[in-house]
Amino acid sequence: GAALPYPGSWHALTGDRGTASAALRDTAGDYVGYLNLTPRQSAESVASWSSFRPAHNRAEGDREVRVLAAARGLRFRDGPGACVEDSYTTVTGARYVELACLISGARSAVVVGAAPPAQWRAQEPLIARAIASATL
Repeated sequence: GAALPYPGSWHALTGDRGTASAALRDTAGDYVGYLNLTPRQSAESVASWSSFRPAHNRAEGDREVRVLAAARGLRFRDGPGACVEDSYTTVTGARYVELACLISGARSAVVVGAAPPAQWRAQEPLIARAIASATL
């Protein structure tokens, strides 16, 4: 029943069961924007989200993880939540800025949007709108 709306120029991606993903790629096939909704799977909590998410990224092999902003006590359609905006370098050397939010409702989910730093200013409003419109 979860849904992740995404901009019309983006394309749905296939992924793990129970997840939803969409992306915008440039003509070379590089990601310009990415969105993903995944059911909560671990010890994530709204109270610890600002430290949990960067630690999770590091555990996945991301380097140079920097928290740019964090907020909790946010209201989403399906419940309260918390968000972290951070930047990192992946194991492949690609750099991204991401907005990662934990929405804690009857069903909890993590919703992430990311874009390369050069694209972040253009993609962030679209990503934020998609995350705010996600339904669990």
